[in-house]
Amino acid sequence: MHTEHIAVEISAGVMTLTLNRPEALNAYTARMGRELTQAFRHADENDAVRAIIVTGAGRGFCAGADMSSGADSFGDDQADNMFADRPPGERRPDSFIAAMFECRKPSIAAINGASVGVGLTMTLPMDVRVASTHAKFGAVFTRRGLVPEAASAWFLPRIVGLPQALRWCYSGRVFDAQEALRGGLVEAVVEPDQLLDHAHAIAREIVDHTAPVSVALTRQMLWRFTGDPTPFDLMEIDSDLNKRLGAGPDVREGVSAFFERRSPQFPGKVSTDMPQGYPWWAPR
Repeated sequence: MHTEHIAVEISAGVMTLTLNRPEALNAYTARMGRELTQAFRHADENDAVRAIIVTGAGRGFCAGADMSSGADSFGDDQADNMFADRPPGERRPDSFIAAMFECRKPSIAAINGASVGVGLTMTLPMDVRVASTHAKFGAVFTRRGLVPEAASAWFLPRIVGLPQALRWCYSGRVFDAQEALRGGLVEAVVEPDQLLDHAHAIAREIVDHTAPVSVALTRQMLWRFTGDPTPFDLMEIDSDLNKRLGAGPDVREGVSAFFERRSPQFPGKVSTDMPQGYPWWAPR
């Protein structure tokens, strides 16, 4: 996979994506968005990838959009502007946000420095966020005359609750890692030299102990049903899925490993073994 604005590494079931413009604090570009899209799509289809970690090179995670073109960085007439990876007129564009949300592999943001504007919102479709003590955050859109982008007005309240999301988005101020922890945006704050080890420990817990197909289904169930007004549609789906999975090899292996007190070796693959009925939200 050829990339210029991110670095990609796959090792022992974990894909590590490093935003790689350290001279600009990894400021976001449309090229970076396209490369993130490509990487998440690749991870989704690649059975060698069980989890994804996203971090930044150098001092920053992502200090927001690259505004080297001034206000024109956000305009409609810039071929490489902030929103250029979104085909016009498409309701569900093939953007990095769509690629992250639709990916069947869990993702972890290891936020090592400034995570501002799109640098913050790109972490919201990810499943886990951990931060360095050096990290800073900000939904700064109102201070630039913009509104929260990349569907962050949908993601952020689901993660931190509506009151906290309103407070951060209205003010547009930058806040530190401890406030992010108190507000529920990140699950842990660690010293800089411990950040990637902490993220990898989370990834290894998934890679070493869980069934890939089960994780893929669980990720979609949790994200897609969190806003449903009742549990009943989900009850029908999870019941049907468990009946199908219960007759398959992953459950036999999981139960055998439990009784034999060993680590499971689940045979199911996300690329080929998703059960009938998935995706349940697609037109039939």
